[in-house]
Amino acid sequence: MTTENQELRKVGLKVTLPRVKILQLLDSSPERHMSAEDVYKALLEAGEEVGLATVYRVLTQFEQAGLVERHNFDGGHSVFELDSGEHHDHMVCTKTGKVVEFHNQEIENLQKKVAEELGYELTGHSLVLYGKPK
Repeated sequence: MTTENQELRKVGLKVTLPRVKILQLLDSSPERHMSAEDVYKALLEAGEEVGLATVYRVLTQFEQAGLVERHNFDGGHSVFELDSGEHHDHMVCTKTGKVVEFHNQEIENLQKKVAEELGYELTGHSLVLYGKPK
C-alpha cells in the first residue's frame, strides 16, 4: 500500500485515483504553496485527466480532513500546502505572489509576551508579511 493510500485511509477518505494523484503532486512538488489552478495545470501537464471542479472538491476534502492548510493571502486566491504539523509564518512577494515560509523564534516569543500582557494565553496565530524585492 502506498504512503498516499495510507494517508487517505488514516483521515477517513476513500482512496480514489484523483485523490491519490493530487496528494502525490502536493507531496512531490517543489512549490509548497499551490492554488487549485496550479494543481490542475500540473496534473494536465503530467497527462492526468482530472477536472478543475474535482481538484477544488478534493482540496476542500483534504482541508477538512487536516491533510492540507488553505491560506487566503491579500490580493489573491487561495493556496494550499500539505500540513507538516510544524508551525511557520509566511512572506508574500507583492510583485510575483511568491510565498516564502519562515520561522523566527524572537517573533514567536514576542507574540506570546504580548498575549500574556493583554491577559491571554496564545492558542494559535497566523502571521503574513508582504514585501517586494530590494
